[in-house]
Amino acid sequence: MSNLTDNGPNPFVTNIETDTVENPNYRTTLWTGQHLQVTLMSIPVGGEIGLEIHHGTDQFLRIEQGRGRVQMGPTADQLTFDTEASANFAIIIPDNTWHNVTNIGDEPLKIYSIYAPPHHPFGTTQATKAEADAAEHD
Repeated sequence: MSNLTDNGPNPFVTNIETDTVENPNYRTTLWTGQHLQVTLMSIPVGGEIGLEIHHGTDQFLRIEQGRGRVQMGPTADQLTFDTEASANFAIIIPDNTWHNVTNIGDEPLKIYSIYAPPHHPFGTTQATKAEADAAEHD
């Protein structure tokens, strides 16, 4: 496993699958640059990312381990896109799209996320969703 700290904006090479599977935190920022950010996520069984929307940011998610329910839509109460995804699946979330991913499997859901442009502050590490939610409201 590489050093799971924010290695941006320096040149960086890592085994993203290993880093993602071994990440113990809800969110760990692995690399932040001017136009792109990579984070790792570990969502516990029954847990979720939480219904959210990113204004001005497209997002790419890749599942490395587990199974998730993916919901997206134009409004928070109109999630018209609803499907399941598992290891090796990619999830593309367009700018200004409400979305949520819920762990429906029997093991932690391990995901890496690419934001363009960056969405979280440099060096963000959040052990739990509650910690992440608190940071979003500050």
